[in-house]
Amino acid sequence: MVSGQLRPGDPYPSVRSLSKELKINPNTAHKIVAHLVSEGLLETRPGIGTVVAVLPDSSKKDRTQLLGHEIEELVVEAKRLGIEQEEMLSSISAHWQRLSVNDSPQPANPAAEFNDGGSKDQ
Repeated sequence: MVSGQLRPGDPYPSVRSLSKELKINPNTAHKIVAHLVSEGLLETRPGIGTVVAVLPDSSKKDRTQLLGHEIEELVVEAKRLGIEQEEMLSSISAHWQRLSVNDSPQPANPAAEFNDGGSKDQ
C-alpha cells in the first residue's frame, strides 16, 4: 500500500483466496485482514467486500524504508568486494543519472560501469 501497488478502493483478496494463495490457515488469514481493517489500511464495504482504504500520503521516510533490506544487501556485498563507500556512492549516482528520464540517452553498454569493480580510475 505504501509502495502504491495497491490503490485506494482496490479490492483486497477474500480470506479464502488469501489463505489459498499464501498457503496459510483461513483463521490466520482472517486475523490478518481483521488487523489491517483495525489499523485503517483496509475497509469492509457491504455488498462489495474488503477494499484498500484511503491512506494519508506516505512520507519520504516511509518510502525509503521500503528499500532498507535491499540497501543493506548492497552495502554488505560492496564491503565483501572491497568497494569503498565513495566508489559505491559514485556508482549509484552514475546509475541514477543514467536512469533518469531527463538525462541524455543511455550508454551503449550500461554494464561496462561495473566491469572494473565500479571505479573508472582503475
